[in-house]
Amino acid sequence: MGKKRKVQCANTEGLFRIIQSIPSSKAESCKRWLAKVGYERIQEIEDPELAQKRMRALYKAKGYPDSWIEKRTRGIAIREDLTDQWNKTGVKGEKEYAILTSEISKAAFGVTTVRA
Repeated sequence: MGKKRKVQCANTEGLFRIIQSIPSSKAESCKRWLAKVGYERIQEIEDPELAQKRMRALYKAKGYPDSWIEKRTRGIAIREDLTDQWNKTGVKGEKEYAILTSEISKAAFGVTTVRA
């Protein structure tokens, strides 16, 4: 058995805050990157199409073909419409979404989605 040691942890937001507080010039490139990404996200809030363009560019950079990217984008939109409809009818909670998703999969493909 190894020794027990105290460990300090932080989530992503906490790590970004720690990076921002580092007074070293070696952290400047990371601070500039964080500022750039933050600015881009604010632009995407103002114009949501920018977020979709960024998503497509990331999938393209990962090597996905345009046909796959188009299907993925449509699939996301369809899923959002579906969950919006479910919300309007009072569906709440992860368990209810899982049941509905499983029923759709069973009807469409003959398989159910099961959580392990």
